[in-house]
Amino acid sequence: MLKINEPYKIVITEDQLKKRISELGRRITADYNGRDLVAVGILKGSVLFMADLIREIKLPAEMDFMTVSSYGNSIKSSGNIKIINDITLPVKGKDLLIVEDIIDTGTTLSFLIDHLSLKDPLSVKICSLLDKKSARNPAHDINIDYSGFDVPEKFLIGYGLDYQEKYRNLPFIAELK
Repeated sequence: MLKINEPYKIVITEDQLKKRISELGRRITADYNGRDLVAVGILKGSVLFMADLIREIKLPAEMDFMTVSSYGNSIKSSGNIKIINDITLPVKGKDLLIVEDIIDTGTTLSFLIDHLSLKDPLSVKICSLLDKKSARNPAHDINIDYSGFDVPEKFLIGYGLDYQEKYRNLPFIAELK
């Protein structure tokens, strides 16, 4: 429950998240039926979304994770992307689904698409819980195949999203005041 002294305002409720993730899972299941799917979660932010989404995908899918960094302890991306941990599964000839918590400028995602494409997958598609379209850098022509919610240019926390590693455990998405 939101308390008056909390440093945030809820923008997407827990029920709204559950409903939308179920819808995304049904679409992904239908689109990848009979295919060899590897879902690649981008840590740390996507972990809660990835866990809930993969349970809604009703087909045998593999899971892997990457850790990349572009924010550090700031509320704005530095634009300098570093791979901390790469995927470990072989993905040649398989369909990859990058699972992201939020896409804003698109810089990190463009980097990930280029990086993962070098591993010779059959396809690379994107599933993002949140999309900050208004923050997109026009230099990054990104197609988000599965998008949960369009969100404004606010700093968001909760459901995996953090501010200085705090608030990831909130069961909803909130705007940091």
